[in-house]
Amino acid sequence: MSSGKVLIVDDDRDVREMLSEYLSTHGYAVAQADGGVAMRGELARVVPDVVLLDLALPGEDGLTLARYLREHYDLGIIMVTGAGELIDRIVGLEMGADDYIAKPFDPRELRARLKSVMRRLQRGATTVSPSARAEPKRIAMGQCLLDLQSHSLCDDSGAEVPLTAMEFDLLRTFAEHPHEVLSRDRLLTLTRNREWEPFDRSIDIRIARLRKKIEHDPGAPRVIRTVRGAGYMFVP
Repeated sequence: MSSGKVLIVDDDRDVREMLSEYLSTHGYAVAQADGGVAMRGELARVVPDVVLLDLALPGEDGLTLARYLREHYDLGIIMVTGAGELIDRIVGLEMGADDYIAKPFDPRELRARLKSVMRRLQRGATTVSPSARAEPKRIAMGQCLLDLQSHSLCDDSGAEVPLTAMEFDLLRTFAEHPHEVLSRDRLLTLTRNREWEPFDRSIDIRIARLRKKIEHDPGAPRVIRTVRGAGYMFVP
């Protein structure tokens, strides 16, 4: 039984072959691409569960391809960055990557992160909590409407706004706990994303990204408010 489908996008053939062999031995169906053109060709053939995307690609770089993937496909993205590329990691998360891993890395760590992203995607696709089932399926979130049943977010014109699995989990959690201050640790517990550290900046990055999507003025948020020293609060 396959553990899932993975597309490796990296211009280094040795890296692609090594990861392909390693992941294949652990039950994954693996495809390879050396850049954007090959990636689109593989996507036209089979849409994977997760794309392992190198940042430092010639031509279209990883950030450009991450934006393309998030706009056109519902799949997981793990960015592969250089050890010192902190800014690129942050930008990658802002563009919709679900996780990142820095080179050089242990393939076992990559597999653990891959399993984590796949669990979040599967949970987002199949699980609705009892409290969510008891509430309206559509909830106003600032200038958008969150549909809990279809796992979608639409703006006031009716156009769908792209969401990652983690972003949906966060919005659903806020919708289930209105007017309640939620710490980072509590948010991770409620979304069951315990793989993230409570003080990992990634949760702040994701909330900042959500504000850009749902707030009329992201610089002065009124829907997802910061409670200094305590966490965040959703105000319907």
